[in-house]
Amino acid sequence: MADLGEENKVSGVFGGVQFDGNNNQENGNNGFIQNAGTIRNQDLPVKQGFWTKFKAFWLQPIDWNKEIKVELTPYQQKIEDEINEFLHQEITWEKVHDFLFQEVSFKKKK
Repeated sequence: MADLGEENKVSGVFGGVQFDGNNNQENGNNGFIQNAGTIRNQDLPVKQGFWTKFKAFWLQPIDWNKEIKVELTPYQQKIEDEINEFLHQEITWEKVHDFLFQEVSFKKKK
């Protein structure tokens, strides 16, 4: 052990702390002091952070052959029907011509 004012460097140990092997046996610690910084217990609960939950959700395995069912309320079904009707309407040159060459006025309506 280093005396007060002396520096005793030990590689691989945080803070440069060094224990002599014979001190543990004299004190009856059976080597627990040497392993004091390496206590690990896998049974302890862990508080999951946001990113851990995010990765767990987005990186979960996906069964691509599973069927997906979507059920709509009557209002949602009505909106979907109107959108489909708009998207699948028949477009003719006459309708395009009428739209492009319609009369446009820049006056305020009273």
